[in-house]
Amino acid sequence: MDQPDSDQKRFRIDVAYDGRPYSGWQSQVSGDTIQDLIEAALKSVCPAVMGVHGSGRTDAGVSAVGQVAHFDVPASWRMNSGEWQRALNSTLPKTIRIMSCSEASPEFHARFSALEKEYHYRIATSDVMSPLLVGLAWHQRKSPDFEVLGEVLALYEGTHDFRAFSANRNDGHDADRDANRTVFLAEVTDSDDEVLLLRFRGNGFLYKMVRFLVGSAVYCMNGRISRAEMRRLLEGVASGEKAPFCAPPDGLSLVSVTYPEVFDHFSA
Repeated sequence: MDQPDSDQKRFRIDVAYDGRPYSGWQSQVSGDTIQDLIEAALKSVCPAVMGVHGSGRTDAGVSAVGQVAHFDVPASWRMNSGEWQRALNSTLPKTIRIMSCSEASPEFHARFSALEKEYHYRIATSDVMSPLLVGLAWHQRKSPDFEVLGEVLALYEGTHDFRAFSANRNDGHDADRDANRTVFLAEVTDSDDEVLLLRFRGNGFLYKMVRFLVGSAVYCMNGRISRAEMRRLLEGVASGEKAPFCAPPDGLSLVSVTYPEVFDHFSA
């Protein structure tokens, strides 16, 4: 696991962002990602900062209120966590905010130390969706069967091979990538203004996995795929077969990342 050199110190940042204007978290050549903009802000303050490491990737258009990342700076750089937070927020666009910043243990890693993550997905069910929800919810005019949707979501709970419920990265490792994940919670609750809130908490999620879980659950609720077929897909498929539908990024947000308690009480 990556650790800072002895002459460096590590900071953890908790990040919130409106994902609609950006091409996701992961750095790209275009430079219009959350990671790219945070790295640029860091280097504008301290050119020696090499980069920022997030807890995981969020897709283009996906938002977050609880993304976690870390970065390393020379120990000689005399800025405390509060000064880093203010400096970054004064440089970043208003759609990206550093909600908190704290010095972290050298053993802390935003990605590899994570125990579980929670995502929320919002579905608007009104005949006419409020313009304030555009890009922040998936509009489904057909009134959902709340009970059936909850029963379908419950199929996801437990440890399964979620290969069929993920998108290929086409990086040469799709065939041998470990697709086993444990979903601790998959449920639907009423929100407000005819909006359903779907909650997913697990030890990790594959590329576009939550969007496949949502889209396929809605397809199953509407009778377009059977529960027996959903169970078969959850047993793992080796043929490259995929679940029937990937929901749009609208409505998806990373809400929280949980770490071992040992990292909650670090003091430099």
